[in-house]
Amino acid sequence: MCGIMGYVGARDALPVVIEGLRRLEYRGYDSSGVAVWNGREFHWEKCPGKLEVLEDRLKRRPLPGSLGVGHTRWATHGGVTEINAHPHFSCDRRITLVHNGIIENYAELRRSLRRHRFTSDTDTEVIVHLVEEHYRGDPLGAVRAAARRLHGSFAIVVAFADHPDLLVGARRNAPLVVGLDHADTFIASDIAALLPHTRKVAPLQDGQLVVARRTGNGHADVRGVDLSGRPAPLHPITVPWALEEADKHGYPHFYLKEIFEQGQSLEAELQGRLDMKRGGVVFDGLSSDVKRVRRVAITACGSAWHAGLVAKYAIEALARLPVQLELASEMRYGDTPFDRGTLLLAISQSGETADTLEAVRLARRNGARTLAITNMKGSSISREAEDVLYMRAGLEIGVAASKTYTSQVMCGLLWAIQLGRWRRTLSADHARALLREARRVPDLVRRVLDRAGAVRRVAKRLADCKDYMYIGRRFNLATAFEGALKMKELSYLHAEGYGAGEMKHGPLAIVDDRLTTVAVVPRDGVYPKMVSNIQQIRSRGGRIVAVATEGDGNARGVADEVLAVPRVDELFSPLVTVVPLQLLAYHTAVRLKRDVDKPRNLAKSVTVE
Repeated sequence: MCGIMGYVGARDALPVVIEGLRRLEYRGYDSSGVAVWNGREFHWEKCPGKLEVLEDRLKRRPLPGSLGVGHTRWATHGGVTEINAHPHFSCDRRITLVHNGIIENYAELRRSLRRHRFTSDTDTEVIVHLVEEHYRGDPLGAVRAAARRLHGSFAIVVAFADHPDLLVGARRNAPLVVGLDHADTFIASDIAALLPHTRKVAPLQDGQLVVARRTGNGHADVRGVDLSGRPAPLHPITVPWALEEADKHGYPHFYLKEIFEQGQSLEAELQGRLDMKRGGVVFDGLSSDVKRVRRVAITACGSAWHAGLVAKYAIEALARLPVQLELASEMRYGDTPFDRGTLLLAISQSGETADTLEAVRLARRNGARTLAITNMKGSSISREAEDVLYMRAGLEIGVAASKTYTSQVMCGLLWAIQLGRWRRTLSADHARALLREARRVPDLVRRVLDRAGAVRRVAKRLADCKDYMYIGRRFNLATAFEGALKMKELSYLHAEGYGAGEMKHGPLAIVDDRLTTVAVVPRDGVYPKMVSNIQQIRSRGGRIVAVATEGDGNARGVADEVLAVPRVDELFSPLVTVVPLQLLAYHTAVRLKRDVDKPRNLAKSVTVE
């Protein structure tokens, strides 16, 4: 969840490292720091606060040099202080290190390293002293020896004063990516940091180390090894994202830009996949051998879990298979009965979500088949799963999911349609009708976005609201959950999502004129029930905001505010109804002067438990 950036090459390192950290700040942003080799020693600067605080200090004290490491922190061990900020150093200040992850046996290791001088409360400092303990002039050997003694998760980049043209990186259960160029090498925790410099990247595999050296002739020498020292070749890929995707393009926040990109990202999910002639969906390299599948288990975290809920209803309706949906953080510690008759669908935007990754590994160990939906080629989950359905959402910078959520939903729906066709539980004619509806969705989303001003005005009228309840049913139960999550993430206001049918089982007790209920009530199969639930809340004095189909007079009759959306088949309605809720959360957060792109206490890629 922390941001790591390392550079060795012919350029001035500090601007390269700072630019990389700026593009990684969404991964963690409570403190930051850099260290640069200046030809004689490491000079460094680190401080609590956002990256801009560090940048202000560096304007007064620039750090020249051609090798550097940097870090933005999301605190786990130790408070948000200068001494706990990375980089950390060996006792003699001749080895420096940055780290993402959690070292589970750090207390035991710290006791074994009593002769070393510890200056922080972090688990990370154990690693640099462990490297120091094993260092005998061989940087790679020292990092390998240290890594073998670590329990937990780590992505580290280490620099040595004795080898000022060399960086060593290593990873286990945390992402690390190498950017390749003829004269320069970049090592980062995310591809986003590398886009200004190269689109040729090599994601490290679990348990892999990388040595990057600038040679005497000015070229970069990069090689991979495993923990035993055997060669472990890197596998470069070309990233399809463009650098422009990491720019706001005039929007005040990345999150708003990414909301407005959803028409384009949803079109990308459909491009080349719809086979109207046969009534099916084309997925490159995806297995169609599903005859032995007797049930589907879906696992994910956060917004991806909400996308999984939409997929659950779609698979049950179209493929006629029983579906279990479980939080990955629960599944990995539970007793889910996996076998070859089970297909696990794992959903993770980053492909590095720690709990989801462990759930995939658990399923495979117990014989289940695995399919991942992810946005990241070369990610851990894409390598662990047998089949991968790659999203086409592009780069998403805002910590709160927007376009990646709707891309996950669309991918899940398309896969449910094709699963129904493979199993012959969905006719070609019915599939073609659904695919025609899918084609309409990008333009319907754009129609909702054209009314963004109306959502902003509703958010202004709700200025006194401190508590929200979001309700929905069936396909839009997920929309209620996702809408509440966006309000919590961005505005820090209390918001809860409920199944509308659950109101009488407890939540009605909190309804009064200070509670705003956001009801997701499009014209669908559960519409009459939703209207009844709204009336129950209205009769108890609750304020109602309805997300309703255009021209719905009933909704206007029972709601204080209406956010209109176009009519669409209920299968695809979550893609349309969630957009005004994203905008409602955004405008509420802006009014409250929240940091929309970097909400407090959160990070984009959750690579620790």
